[in-house]
Amino acid sequence: MRNECKHIVAVGALVMAGLMAAANAQAQVSAQGDSTIVVEKPNYVTITLETTVNKPVADVWKRIGGYCTISEWLQIAAGCKILSGTDNEVGAVRSVGGEVLVGKTQYSYTYTQTVRAGRPYNLYHGTIEARPVTPTTTKLIYTLIYDNSMLPDDAAREKDTASRTAVFTRALSNMKTLAEGGTLPPPPNPPAPGH
Repeated sequence: MRNECKHIVAVGALVMAGLMAAANAQAQVSAQGDSTIVVEKPNYVTITLETTVNKPVADVWKRIGGYCTISEWLQIAAGCKILSGTDNEVGAVRSVGGEVLVGKTQYSYTYTQTVRAGRPYNLYHGTIEARPVTPTTTKLIYTLIYDNSMLPDDAAREKDTASRTAVFTRALSNMKTLAEGGTLPPPPNPPAPGH
């Protein structure tokens, strides 16, 4: 029993020393200021799109809420596969955009795109949510947020926002069609890179 107590005390001391070292390092960085900011003046854009589906929320989410179902409603010819983690669980990484599932509720999930070498990180996040409106209708809400400050000018930023809005308006329309049991029309063009 004494040896077990000594072992527990020793492990506790090591954990505490590690926590104190981490706190000290963080305090030093805070005292020096954050010199690692990649984008000094971000310009965060939020795009929120909605549609109403004539099906109960559980049925809607069962049909379109899978993490790799994106390949259907975004009509990605290459499909989607889970690269790491467990499908539909926080931490799963899908092949589409190298996106990581970072948040999840019963009828929603939030994802982000991973940092890529040679490209400024734009904090791109998307959330898909299904909200019950009535027992037989559901509101689908798709929200995107990202930083477009790395684009050269206002015209480029407006074009980028319009392009993303068009892609995800179609995606929401496709989700509605699929959730209501319909068949999708052929895709007009491949989705924009980094959707």
